[in-house]
Amino acid sequence: METNARGRRRTKELPTIQDHLGCAFNGYDARSLMMETAKLRKLVTKRGTLEILIPLCCTTNPVRYMKFKQTSKGFSSRTLAIRLKELEKGGILERQAYHEIPPRVEYRLTTKGQELVESVISLLQWMKKWSKKS
Repeated sequence: METNARGRRRTKELPTIQDHLGCAFNGYDARSLMMETAKLRKLVTKRGTLEILIPLCCTTNPVRYMKFKQTSKGFSSRTLAIRLKELEKGGILERQAYHEIPPRVEYRLTTKGQELVESVISLLQWMKKWSKKS
């Protein structure tokens, strides 16, 4: 950290990739990007989120609540219900309720959700690749 003429500390900017190298975040600085993504990071790292999203990436068919409940290991029905509501509110999942007896509710990824899952899968592939190198 540098100091100015008055002895006050000033922060250095992080080096950025120049546009000619194809940086997709041109115009963003690291601090504002991290603040903008904090909400998404918080949701993605919550228990149950990836367990809901990853199976959905492999199908275009809607998935019923009971199927999630049957396959959700390690977290409660309450956590599942809360997470599904959060993902719907965030525009990641689409919920379709049918007025039938017994009630039927189905979920599917939105375009936004599909892009998120593809990004997570890429990150998981990166982790798998580099975990072998350790």
